Amino acid sequence: MPQLNNTTSNMNKTLLTLVAALSLAGAAFADHEPGHKVLVLKNKDGAAILGYDAVAYFTDNKAVKGNPKFESEYEGAKYYFASADHKRLFDASPAKYAPAYGGYCGYAASIDRLSPISPEWFQIIDGRLILQHNKKATDKFNADQKGNIVKADQNWPGLVVRNGTGGKTLVQTDNKGVALKGYDPVSYFADGKPAKGNPKIEATFNGALYHFVSLEHREIFEKAPTKYAPAYGGYCGYAASIGKVRPADPLLWSIVDGQLIVQHTKGAVELWEKDVIGNKAKADKFWPRLVEVKAGQKNPVDSLLGKSVLADAR
Repeated sequence: MPQLNNTTSNMNKTLLTLVAALSLAGAAFADHEPGHKVLVLKNKDGAAILGYDAVAYFTDNKAVKGNPKFESEYEGAKYYFASADHKRLFDASPAKYAPAYGGYCGYAASIDRLSPISPEWFQIIDGRLILQHNKKATDKFNADQKGNIVKADQNWPGLVVRNGTGGKTLVQTDNKGVALKGYDPVSYFADGKPAKGNPKIEATFNGALYHFVSLEHREIFEKAPTKYAPAYGGYCGYAASIGKVRPADPLLWSIVDGQLIVQHTKGAVELWEKDVIGNKAKADKFWPRLVEVKAGQKNPVDSLLGKSVLADAR
C-alpha cells in the first residue's frame, strides 16, 4: 500500500508538471492563434522601424540603421540589427525591445490615429521605446507626457482590433512602396472618384505608403485605415475570387460592402460584375489563404493562364 501511495504521489507530480508545461506552451504560442491580431508599422520590405536597430535605442541611445544580415522576426515584422550581439539580445526578450504602439507614432496613438514615424525621433520612457512622427509630434506628446501615454495605452488595443492582421500582409505597391499607384484611397469614398495624391502627404499601413490630396484625407485614413485601404491588398478583386493574385488598375474600381475593390482589366471588371455578391464571397474566402501562401514572395503575382496555387485546396 505505501508503494501505491508513493506511485500515486509521483503520478500527481507528473500531471502537475505536464499541466504547467502546457500552460507555458499556451502562453508561448498565443501569438500564433488564428484570432490573434498584430499591428506593426512596416516598410515595403516588411521591416519594422524602417530597418533601424531596435536594440541600439537602448544600448547606444541613438537611431542606428540595422543590417539585413542580422535579422529576426517578431509579430509578423522583420527586425534588422547592427550586430549579432544586438540580435541575440532581441531574440532573448523581443517584447522588451520592440517599440510601443507597433512602432507607430506615439502622439498619433494618443489621439487614436496611426501615423508613420521618423526613426530619429524617439524616447525611452519607463523602459519602452516610443517613436514619433517628427518634432511637432514629439513636442505635443511631451506637453502632457504622462497623460498622452495613458491615452495611447487606452487607444492602442482598439486600433489593433480595428486595423490589425494575423501578422502576414500582401499589398500591391510600386518599387517605392506606394500603393494604388499614388491615388488617394479616401478620394474614392469622399469624392466618388480617384484622385492622385501628393507624395508629401502620406501615411503608412500594412507595409505600404499611401498618398493623399489633403491633410484632411490623411487624417481620415489614419483614423480608420482598414476602411479605406483597398480590399485584397489592392490586387485584382476578380483574380482573388478565382484564387489568384494579379495586379490591378486603380482606375478600374468599385465600392462593394464599403470596401474599395480594384480590377486588373475591363475584362476582369465584366467577369466580376456577372456575380458581384458571389465573386466577393469567394474572394473574401480565398484571400487570407493567398496571403498565407504568397506573403514575403518577391513576385507574388500569378500568371494569367496558370493554375491557382490554391486549386488543390478548393
